[in-house]
Amino acid sequence: MDIVYVRDLRLDAHIGIYEWEKRILQKIRIDLEMAWDNRIPAASDNIKDTLNYKTAAKRVMQLVESAHYELVERLAETIAETLMQELHMPWIQVTVGKPGAVRGSSEVGVKIERGNRQWQTST
Repeated sequence: MDIVYVRDLRLDAHIGIYEWEKRILQKIRIDLEMAWDNRIPAASDNIKDTLNYKTAAKRVMQLVESAHYELVERLAETIAETLMQELHMPWIQVTVGKPGAVRGSSEVGVKIERGNRQWQTST
């Protein structure tokens, strides 16, 4: 399995459970690892054959901007479900972090995996 990734995508988000959090934007950080068979785009040298990381990042930005999320768990799940469905990938790992959310820690958050990590194409 090959991996296409986006690291350290920093966004402002409406996220949190407390009333004060619902009135402000907070910094979040997102990492994506997405399964893709990169042999096909490597052979064709055509972007149409890729899992386009710019498309994935833009879609994540849209998801973050479109709603308030109470929990980082909900945001991570929404990202995973949406990208797997829309970009037709077999596996994804999503990390959503909230820098500075806990005193003494640089970041807290969640990392989830969805789909089949052992996916193989039939080539």
